[in-house]
Amino acid sequence: MSAPNTTIASPWPHRLAVVLVCATFPLIWVGGMVTSFEAGMAVPDWPGTYGYNMFLYPWETWLFGPFDILVEHGHRLFGAVVGMLTIALLVSAWVTRAPRWLQQVCWAALALVIAQGVIGGMRVVLDARHFAQLHGATGPVFFALTVVLATLTSQRWSTVRSQTTTSAGALHRLLLITSFLAYLQIVLGTQLRHLTAATDAATFRVLLVFHIVGAVLVVVHAMLSLQRVRREHADQSWLIRPALGLTTLVGAQVALGLLTWIVNYGWPVWFRDYAWAASYVVQDKSYSQALTSTAHVAFGSLIFATSVLLTVRSFRAVRSPAAAVVSVGSWSLGASL
Repeated sequence: MSAPNTTIASPWPHRLAVVLVCATFPLIWVGGMVTSFEAGMAVPDWPGTYGYNMFLYPWETWLFGPFDILVEHGHRLFGAVVGMLTIALLVSAWVTRAPRWLQQVCWAALALVIAQGVIGGMRVVLDARHFAQLHGATGPVFFALTVVLATLTSQRWSTVRSQTTTSAGALHRLLLITSFLAYLQIVLGTQLRHLTAATDAATFRVLLVFHIVGAVLVVVHAMLSLQRVRREHADQSWLIRPALGLTTLVGAQVALGLLTWIVNYGWPVWFRDYAWAASYVVQDKSYSQALTSTAHVAFGSLIFATSVLLTVRSFRAVRSPAAAVVSVGSWSLGASL
C-alpha cells in the first residue's frame, strides 16, 4: 500500500493554526468570566447587540458601560475573530493545496465553531441554562481541535518516523481513556458551574463527589501516561514534552480546584478550628473569586487539549508490529488488528 500524502507544502496553514490556538484560549477565559459574573444575559438579543449590528455597537458604550456588557459583548467579538481565523485557515489549506484529509479537518473545525456560536446564541434567545452548559462543554472540544490542527500542519508531523512496538495498543488505549476522563471532568464542571439557587443540596453533593472522583482518575491516568511514555519512548521528545505538560497541568489544576472551593465556599470544615481559616469571609462575585473559578475552567480545557494532542501524536509516532494502516482520507493511523 502506498504511503499517504502528509506533506504540507506551504507554511501558512501551520502559521494560521498556531494563531487560531493563541486566539481560542483567551476566548475560553473570556467565556469563563461571562459565567463567573453571570453575564450571559447582559445582552438580551442575538446575533445583534441591543438592536445594533454586533460589529457596529458603540465602542464607548461597550468599553465604558456596565462590566457585564463589556464581558458578554467582548466574548461575542472574540468569538467572531476566532470564526474568521478558522475560515482563513480553511482557505489557506485550500489555496496551498494541502492534502485532502487536512482540508476535511479544517471543514470540521469550521462546522464546530459555527455550531458553538449558534449554541451561544440559543442560550441568549431562549434564556436557557442547558444551552450554557452545552456551550461550556463544546468550547474545549473546539480548542482541542485547534491544537490538533497546529500539530497536523507542522513540519514535524510530515517527517516523524513511527516506531514499532508490541505495547503500542496499550499506550493508545491509555491515552484515549485519559482524554475521555479529562473531557468528562469538563462536562461535570459545567454542571457545577451552572447550578441555580433552586438546586437541592443532595444534587450538589452528588455532582461534587463525581467531580472529585473524576479528578483522582485524571491524576492517576496522567501519571500512568507519563510513566509509560518515559519508559517506552524516552527518546521521543515529541511525546515526552506533552506527557510532562499534561502531568504538570493536572497538578496545577488540583491546586486550582482547592482554591476555587475556598474562594466560593470557604475553608473545609477540618481547617475551621484555626483562626486564620475561621476568620476568612467569602466575597461573592469578587474579582478573586471570578478569576480563580475561570482559571480552573481554562486549565480544564488545557488538560483536555494536551491529552488529545498526546493521543494524536502517539498514533502517528507509535504502532504495533501487527498494525494495519487505516486510511481516513489521506491520513493514516496505525490501528491494532
